Amino acid sequence: MDNREEVREFLTSRRAKITPEQAGVPSGSRRRVPGLRRSEVAALADMSVEYYAKLERGTLAGVSPAVLEAVARALQLDDAERAHLLHLAQAADGSDALTRPRRRTTRQWAPHRSLQWTLDAITAGPAFVRNGRMDLLAANQLARAFYSDVYACPSNQANLARFNFLDPASRRFYPDWEQAADVAVAILRTEAGRNPHDKDLHDLVGELSTRSDEFRTRWGAHNVRHHGTGTKRFHHQAVGELTLAYEGLEMAAEPGLTLTIYAAEPGSPSEEGLLLLASWAATQELRAPTQQRTAD
Repeated sequence: MDNREEVREFLTSRRAKITPEQAGVPSGSRRRVPGLRRSEVAALADMSVEYYAKLERGTLAGVSPAVLEAVARALQLDDAERAHLLHLAQAADGSDALTRPRRRTTRQWAPHRSLQWTLDAITAGPAFVRNGRMDLLAANQLARAFYSDVYACPSNQANLARFNFLDPASRRFYPDWEQAADVAVAILRTEAGRNPHDKDLHDLVGELSTRSDEFRTRWGAHNVRHHGTGTKRFHHQAVGELTLAYEGLEMAAEPGLTLTIYAAEPGSPSEEGLLLLASWAATQELRAPTQQRTAD
């Protein structure tokens, strides 16, 4: 796959983020570019300016791990950015062909019954499985109730990124909407580097770029991140404010998929909120068959 434009934009954007002071080089008084010059990155990486310029033009095929590490060190990349650079290099020379996750679509994949049993056994918090495109693939009862706004609108297609950028309800669901938007785009950008051959991902990015200025601006920033643990705030339509911790677990049996579990601090108002949500979810589940019989 020819990913030179992706490589070029990523390296250029990382170079622009580092100030001379952060890199420990003289700032000077006549700078025409933000961040570091190519020559300064080359010096920090202990390589010629010509060679670094070749890398920044997008030519990563055949580049050794040592060189990639030198560039990552010079650009002060974090763990997620280092992994992204490695994935870009693997895609450039085709070495990721055997290691990248198989392309999946929500229409073709269904959870094995043991996975659904496992999700259903988690009753204290929302638990769900998603892929790198942020499709919700499987969920327990509490997660289906938690993401009721996502499931309520068919045009979301059970996709958290579509919900974030195209559904007005997301502005209420995510009190820290800007942060949620940054995270969503960083997850998609990370997946694009890890699995650049996913047509469904390309289609999703194209759709969001066309329909959302907020998405398009963030996509152009080339930020990536690992999304494994943390705390988020939500405002659910039925139970109000929730502050939940989350853990994201990569599934060894299903490469490319992540199991995420939300939990509330014991004794907190959010724990009370989850109990209320569970009661509301049970009511909704009971109401659905009744509505179906009425429709029939």
